[in-house]
Amino acid sequence: MPPIISVNRVGKTYASGHEALKDVDLDIQRGEIFALLGPNGAGKTTLISIVCGIVKASRGTIRVDGHDIVRDYRAARSAIGLVPQELHTDAFETVMATLKFSRGLFGKRPDPALIERLLRDLALWDKRDAKIMTLSGGMKRRVMIAKALSHEPAILFLDEPSAGVDVELRHGMWQMVRRLRESGTTIILTTHYIEEAEQMADRIGVMRKGELILVEETRALMRTLGKRQLTLSLAQPLDELPAALAGLPLALSDDRRSLVYRFDAHADGAGIAGLLARLGEHGIAWKDLATEESSLEDIFVDLVHGERA
Repeated sequence: MPPIISVNRVGKTYASGHEALKDVDLDIQRGEIFALLGPNGAGKTTLISIVCGIVKASRGTIRVDGHDIVRDYRAARSAIGLVPQELHTDAFETVMATLKFSRGLFGKRPDPALIERLLRDLALWDKRDAKIMTLSGGMKRRVMIAKALSHEPAILFLDEPSAGVDVELRHGMWQMVRRLRESGTTIILTTHYIEEAEQMADRIGVMRKGELILVEETRALMRTLGKRQLTLSLAQPLDELPAALAGLPLALSDDRRSLVYRFDAHADGAGIAGLLARLGEHGIAWKDLATEESSLEDIFVDLVHGERA
């Protein structure tokens, strides 16, 4: 099955000379949740804006649901629902009216049952007759999501969907996104909440300085780039590591009471067994140990700082 979004050698250079995107290639598969990560200024919003037809690319081509976004603009755009990072909507309209109007913009016939379902799914039904200006920031964010879904798009872009949303609403939003995926909607999200990507995304792309530096399945990324950490509580404080152990990825804690050993997540237990044996050879006794795996946040920080590429 062909990808629902195909980005081919897309670049964006502004009149000032700033190169916001550097020949990005990306295929997004139908029905997946794809998370786009990167620090501020990495190019995430620029890429989304180009795909959605808001910003014009300097070079390259993009196809959305089989349609070229330049030659077949209307068909491509009608396949997309966009929830932008900034909250832009008519503050004096009611929630119900703004959804009906948004659906009509795409030439869709009125569908009261669909609008009701969207509002109920997003816990907005009780606010259907309220003016948007009276809503909280989190509710306004949910109205934007409902608007984006009002014309039943095949693709939903969520640019920082959890910004300004409390923890309870954030988890409710995740559940809604998963239900959308189950119904066949393709979802692309940008987020600063690393746990959001780790919990929800099938695949993750990482951007840095206008380049897409990595695209990988979430589980494979954790498996390949993750690290495990072994912490050994020492029976007696240690003044310094023996010189014979200096070549190991081993560090002595500031209080001299623990040793920290980092190793590949996919390595077998032989490395730990060998370490313990070498410690015994040098008379270093330990009384307890604990292991932990690096999180996606650890991996992300390493990637954007150029430590892994």
